[in-house]
Amino acid sequence: MNIQSAINREIFAPLDQKLLVAIEVRRRNRKKASFLTAGRQKKYATFICLSASNKAPPQLFITKVKQFEGSPRFTKRSQWTAEQLRQVNGINPDKDSPEFDLTFDRSCDQWVAGSAAEKCMFIQVLFHACRHYWEGKAGQTNPGQPGEQPASGSQEGRKAPVVPRHPDFVNCQSKLMADACSVNMVIYRCKIFLSRMKNSMMSPRGRPRCEGKQASVKTRTPSPARGGMTKAVRRASQVLVERGDFPGRAEVKHAHMADSGRRHAGAARKVRTRTA
Repeated sequence: MNIQSAINREIFAPLDQKLLVAIEVRRRNRKKASFLTAGRQKKYATFICLSASNKAPPQLFITKVKQFEGSPRFTKRSQWTAEQLRQVNGINPDKDSPEFDLTFDRSCDQWVAGSAAEKCMFIQVLFHACRHYWEGKAGQTNPGQPGEQPASGSQEGRKAPVVPRHPDFVNCQSKLMADACSVNMVIYRCKIFLSRMKNSMMSPRGRPRCEGKQASVKTRTPSPARGGMTKAVRRASQVLVERGDFPGRAEVKHAHMADSGRRHAGAARKVRTRTA
């Protein structure tokens, strides 16, 4: 089971909501922690989720979910409605980038997605969900009944239609504002999969074991006892050579060469006697 399915089953299914999209994010500008709480903070992963209610009238929610390190469970932290969303800033309209901002009534969060494809998928789903939501909202507030025409002098006829305040999508690529296409979603999901595979291969867990072995060999140092023993043997050999009781390196090498020559000569004589 992937993370999105686990979040949907644990957080949104009990609330009778359907998870539309969820991406892992981190803050672009981290908040400074106080000196007292800096050592007690736990590592966690943050997910921004977009969900819709199954009951009528439909509602749209943006939820921040966290998962602390070492825990398989997810925790809902903050939640906003579509009415509280004021602006979605894509940061760069010219190229794919993982940065984006979400501005609500009383807060503004600056996020960085795991990859540019995750951000593009989230903004595309959010844009079309908000558009369908506000179109349905406008149809509910201003139901057009062709059979009834308000009087020209009545107060109802002078009232202007209520226009819902939908969020502004600024600095977003034009391809994200176009009609949603299943091909685009498949492309984004493939890019997300390849990005996650690349990150897993670049992580320390994905490194081959030989690198660790080479590092351990390079950092290996001889023990003090072994180093002292080799020094003592060298010193004793030097003393014996100076006294003449122990042959030097040149003499030992000459003896080995003479011995190997005698062995080769004996082997040659045996071959000659056999062939004769």
